[in-house]
Amino acid sequence: MKTLEIRNLHVNVEDKEILKGVDLTVNENEVHALMGPNGNGKSTLLAAIMGNPKYTVTEGTITYDGKDVLAMPVNERSIAGLFLAMQYPQEIPGVTNSDFLRAAMNVRSETPVSLFRFIKAMESTISELQMKEDLAHRFLNEGFSGGEKKRNEIVQMKMLKPSLSMLDEIDSGLDVDAIRIVGDAINSLREETGMSIPADRNWRRRSTPKAMTGFTVNLMCCPQLKRKAQSVR
Repeated sequence: MKTLEIRNLHVNVEDKEILKGVDLTVNENEVHALMGPNGNGKSTLLAAIMGNPKYTVTEGTITYDGKDVLAMPVNERSIAGLFLAMQYPQEIPGVTNSDFLRAAMNVRSETPVSLFRFIKAMESTISELQMKEDLAHRFLNEGFSGGEKKRNEIVQMKMLKPSLSMLDEIDSGLDVDAIRIVGDAINSLREETGMSIPADRNWRRRSTPKAMTGFTVNLMCCPQLKRKAQSVR
């Protein structure tokens, strides 16, 4: 069973300490909601796990499936099964969604993914997320609305099939119908793969998408960000 283990994690951003001794365990097929006010380090935690160079780990450990995550470059973390759906997805002009995703899928496969298999999977995923049919040929997130960018993150998640998906305020910018579409897509992948999910939720958002039912809440709300957890079923 693949488990994410975080122990005594301290993280700095531009010489300012944001995380001060965070402990967290996420087992396979578990959903954890990281909740707290803005500025308390929820996004910082997810970015540090994924290896964003802006965030410096000064103390503590992160392991996944028994492997030292902090010793891996970002691409190896992704190949190991980690995925981050970003709060503010970046636009990458000149790189189409199809080229980006096929390259990422090939890195994870012992043999190249056939064009036929890729096109069928891409068409099915685009349809499931109810996005425009020309998505595959558009440049990555260029000219997308905020909601389209968030749904495109889930398209990537569905295509890459990570074993642990970190969702950074995935519901922000989405209307009620889009939240349902995204929630259904997340649930279907969890049922298919047993994927585990740490998800960042803003404290002020009271509603919970369908995908976030039956989860553990990790309250990240005190000044020193000492995590307190309670299980909610």
